[in-house]
This record gives sequence, structure tokens and C-alpha cells, in this order.
Amino acid sequence: MSNLSQQTIFKLLITITSVLLCALLLLTRIPGMEIFGIGPNWLLIWIVTWSSHSSIIGGLVAGLILGLIQDAMTAPYPTHIIPLVFVGFVTAFLQKKRYIQEDFISIALVTFIMAIVTETFMAIQFGLIGNQSFAEVLNHHKQVALGSAVISSLWAPVLYFPLSQFWQVKNN
Repeated sequence: MSNLSQQTIFKLLITITSVLLCALLLLTRIPGMEIFGIGPNWLLIWIVTWSSHSSIIGGLVAGLILGLIQDAMTAPYPTHIIPLVFVGFVTAFLQKKRYIQEDFISIALVTFIMAIVTETFMAIQFGLIGNQSFAEVLNHHKQVALGSAVISSLWAPVLYFPLSQFWQVKNN
């Protein structure tokens, strides 16, 4: 094998491994890694990290694939595809417009906002199911959205730093 193809295979392997690791981390509740019983949304963090180094199409595709993975791990409705595709698109768009810089604070802030947006999409879907009233869903949504946003934004640099270093080498 040529040097280029070995490097491409290695990079693809690292990317797939990081996605699988994030998917597995969604299933675990490590002590000290949750707020109000809510853990970090690792797939959301991965999409924000990926989309900050990718094209808009890359962000959309990553959101679609990770949404399908998360739907396969949970119930298919409410779907995670819509919010994760939206996150991939918006993050890549912001990066292309240079509204976000590639630093920890920007990524944590984008992750915080996108976690609230993601949980809002989920709350709307739960409200549309009709098992609970919108008032009950929105009451619960406040706690879930804030908890998810805080804990995900705190853990975002842990995933962002190694992957961003890897993808910067990848893109050069």
C-alpha cells in the first residue's frame, strides 16, 4: 500500500473509532459527569467538532449519520436526525462565515447553544406525540436543556482538542 492510502485508512479508522466511542459514552453514566441525572451529549459534541472543520455538506452528512446511530440506540421517535442535521449545518455555516474561531471558548459556546437547540427540537417532538401537554413538556424541557447544555459545553474541549488537532493535520 502506498503511504497516502495507509494514512487515509488510519484517519478514517480514527474518525470512525471516535464516533463509536462517543456513541458508547452516551450509554454510560460516569460519576461526576452528569448534572441532574443528565450526561453530556457526546454525539452533539462530536458533530460540533467535526462541523467546525468540515464543509456544510460534511456537517449535514455527519448529523444525518449520527442521528441515525442515536435513533438506532433509542426509540426512533422522537428522532434525533432533525436536530443533529440542523446542528451540523449551522455549525459548519458559522465556521465558513468565520463567526466562530477554533478555540475552546468558541466551541464550548457553540456546543452550549446547540445543546439547547437540540433539546428544544426534542421537546417539540415530545409535545407533538401527545402523551403529555406542551406545558408539562416545556416544564421538563427547561431542566433538561440547561443541564445538557452546561455539561456538554464543559466536556466539549475534552473531545475537541484531540480531534481538532487530528483533523487540522488531515486537512493540511
